[in-house]
Amino acid sequence: MCRALPARRSVVNIALEPTMFAGAVSVEEGAGWLRPCRLPCDRLDLFPSTDDSLVEKAWCSSGVRLRLETNTTTLRISFRPIAPEVNEHLDLTVDGKLVDSQSIASGGSEVMFRGLSTEMKTVEVWLPAGCGIALSAIEVDENTVCRPAADARRRWVTYGSSLTHCVAAHSPARTWPAIVARRANVHLTALGFAGNCCLEPMVGMVIRELPADIITMKLGINCIGGALSPRTFAAAVTGLVQIIREKKPETPMALISPIGYPPNETEPNMVGGTITQMRDDIRKVHARLVARGDQNLYHFDGLDVFNLDEIARYAEDQCHPNGDGIEVMAENFYRNVWSKLPVSLPIGRTS
Repeated sequence: MCRALPARRSVVNIALEPTMFAGAVSVEEGAGWLRPCRLPCDRLDLFPSTDDSLVEKAWCSSGVRLRLETNTTTLRISFRPIAPEVNEHLDLTVDGKLVDSQSIASGGSEVMFRGLSTEMKTVEVWLPAGCGIALSAIEVDENTVCRPAADARRRWVTYGSSLTHCVAAHSPARTWPAIVARRANVHLTALGFAGNCCLEPMVGMVIRELPADIITMKLGINCIGGALSPRTFAAAVTGLVQIIREKKPETPMALISPIGYPPNETEPNMVGGTITQMRDDIRKVHARLVARGDQNLYHFDGLDVFNLDEIARYAEDQCHPNGDGIEVMAENFYRNVWSKLPVSLPIGRTS
């Protein structure tokens, strides 16, 4: 019996453009590739840290995605080979709904999304939270449209530590900032830098230059290791807010104190600080700045985002929630923080 071979799919490569990236602060251009960064890649020497760990985390793509308008039924994303850690994926959302998640094989250099509708739609390819990625090509069906998708939604910038970076999320579109952003239908820039949320003035200068309709900052946990002392912590929080206010005097901004952290809730660290003291310091900074006229500054207790019982259930190391815990954090954040901020009503819950 003679059987016909399946028809070969006709495809075409689309030129990558920096404007295709959403959630990045900058995009590095190489020979045939683009790599997003969550700090200004032309000024990384101005962000010193031990072993350049802040810069290393800035290259990780937490919250960064390709945002495209297309009617293709297949979408191939190619990138320079990476050796990803466990649980690295690329996620695909269509009009905000998570429809596919593809794991990256060790040393892999491409993923394929299939079975999309032929209708024009906004797709976002969420890039890995735990590593950097340099994209080299986008391949779509021949005779289809694929272009950068405009985004007129409100813009949310959030700053924090590993608890915002979320490398333990089940996949990139399921970090808690990504879940909240998709549920609220806003444009996300997630500046979670694992181990490196130390309230640096230069990071404040980056935040103040970004387009933002709402800013949230979850502060404190990376300072408990001794980066700041009880003498300097409240001053650093105050200075960070004031730096941002120089360019964004009226943008709604929320200060969120540390979530539950059993080792140093009341036990002093090497410089005499405790998590309880940090929560009180942030509360007092907020009160002082509001008393001086900042009526667009908000304060939230981190225990309302993730409490000690939740830490005991979802965090084996008493600090970092697992994937399920990150989704609990998203629900808590949406209910106890986002819904109390002056933001637009959600379009509808996404998966």
